[in-house]
Amino acid sequence: MTSPIDIEGGGTSAVVDGAPQPQEKTEGGKHEGRSPGQLMWLRFKRDRTGVICAWVVLGYFVIAALAPVIAKLYGKDPYILYGQDPEYTAENPVLDDFGLPLGYFGGVSGEHWFGVEPQFGRDVFTMLLYGMRTSLYMALGVTTLLMLTGVIVGLVGGYFGGKTDYLLGRVTDFFLSFPQQLFFIAFMPVVTAFFVDPRDETPTYFRALAILIVLWLLGWMGMARLVRSTVLSLREREFVEAAKVAGASPWRIIRKEILPNVVSPILVQFTYLLPSTILTIAFLSFAGVGFVEPTPDWGRMFATGARVAEQDPAFMFFPGVALVVFVLCFNLLGDAVRDALDPKSGR
Repeated sequence: MTSPIDIEGGGTSAVVDGAPQPQEKTEGGKHEGRSPGQLMWLRFKRDRTGVICAWVVLGYFVIAALAPVIAKLYGKDPYILYGQDPEYTAENPVLDDFGLPLGYFGGVSGEHWFGVEPQFGRDVFTMLLYGMRTSLYMALGVTTLLMLTGVIVGLVGGYFGGKTDYLLGRVTDFFLSFPQQLFFIAFMPVVTAFFVDPRDETPTYFRALAILIVLWLLGWMGMARLVRSTVLSLREREFVEAAKVAGASPWRIIRKEILPNVVSPILVQFTYLLPSTILTIAFLSFAGVGFVEPTPDWGRMFATGARVAEQDPAFMFFPGVALVVFVLCFNLLGDAVRDALDPKSGR
């Protein structure tokens, strides 16, 4: 319910859900109310934690995108084995006779800001940059595909109902019956072996494609059920019935009337699903069925860190801090977005 009220200075304010919302004055002297998107943005900007987390998350994606540029300016490469390069070790030895980093805290120095990898001597800073690039953009692609599939299935099943909803519901139940983590591990070798001879080395791009397929097949169901439940409540609302009476086609009603009203839960779910997907991709690489040598990846760095934890515990420090900060900030960003989308929120 929206109604105008007088505010100080002769202006007006719209009351939305019991809370006054300021209106802007146009050139003609008339007052114009803010759109739901503008109100959401105003509430979000007042959340200092959410704004800080948004900048941190954006910084991660920018750094990941500029990884090759940063590595070139830094003067190191994540694929070069500095501990086994005679020309490099002659002037700058980085490993001792046991293959462990020389110096303090994993070999941190002016040459190697985050130290070096045990046994091979690869630069940890550039490995982390490229690992962030692999994990973040791979997770972004997977999450986008999951959202699109879940939204389409949920919209169609929830709006049309009947046999369509029953069929899509049973398909959703079928995929939900798979134990995800077990099948993540089991499906990856099957998918790669189906297209690549086991005696040949699997290309990195094909491993990325296989990860995308496996995570997509086993991850869209939660989004589909969320959208379906929302659409089931919306399709009986007055504005949908009015559109039907006016002669609008089902696809127009879905596109113009229902879809805009499910954007909020979709956006909030996206902010929670992306960090979860990053952790899943890291888990696959940690288990040895995701990205493998020499592709830099967060999960592979954790797998290496677990093997050398007793001899070089510092190797896992920087990747661990980077991952924890990103996941924490993205989850806090999701909370901020949820509160901004809720007009009754007190924040």
